[in-house]
Amino acid sequence: MAVHEHPHRSPRSYLSAAFGRHRTGSGSESAVSARLGTHPAQAYSLASLRVLTGFVFLWAFLDKTFGLGYATGSGKGWIDGGSPTRGFLGSVAAGPMESTFHSWAGDTWADWLFMLGLLGIGLAVMAGVAMWPAAVAGTAMMALIWMAEWPPAKHLSDGAPSMSTNPFTDYHVIYAGALIAVAAAGTGATWGLGRPWARLPIVRDHNWLH
Repeated sequence: MAVHEHPHRSPRSYLSAAFGRHRTGSGSESAVSARLGTHPAQAYSLASLRVLTGFVFLWAFLDKTFGLGYATGSGKGWIDGGSPTRGFLGSVAAGPMESTFHSWAGDTWADWLFMLGLLGIGLAVMAGVAMWPAAVAGTAMMALIWMAEWPPAKHLSDGAPSMSTNPFTDYHVIYAGALIAVAAAGTGATWGLGRPWARLPIVRDHNWLH
């Protein structure tokens, strides 16, 4: 979280502001200001990262839902009866969860969970609200997709080269890192609805909703 340096504050005061379960009205406003305040250049840079990262998820939802002709062909969208998970999970060819992903491919619960996750994460991150829940959900999603692609494998289960370019860090890891970074930095106040969201009573009382 981005906070201004104040020499007269003790480390305990920062922890209390960040994780305290009960605050007075003026204390809540101070905590919100400390959490969301940052240098303008940093704020705009991180807000740009936040919006772009959120759009990655939102675009994936739109393309898979309507078959916009990019990753999902025209007429093969979710609204056309296509399954957002069948093709990808059914083609998993490496890793310890290969058979598990095959069994999930095309299941209704998997399709709905995946698509609602894309939509919810995309909208929340772009709007700058519920950043921590979105970061946790997005990181979990990216971890599952990383396991499905399994970059550590040099060969697929049929013996063919995997063509993995890096055994650990791929774009799914970068997306997860970006989600955590923009949530920790409290970027929702810039080009977003972070400030009014943070002032909602339920959000003030439950810090994990920021």
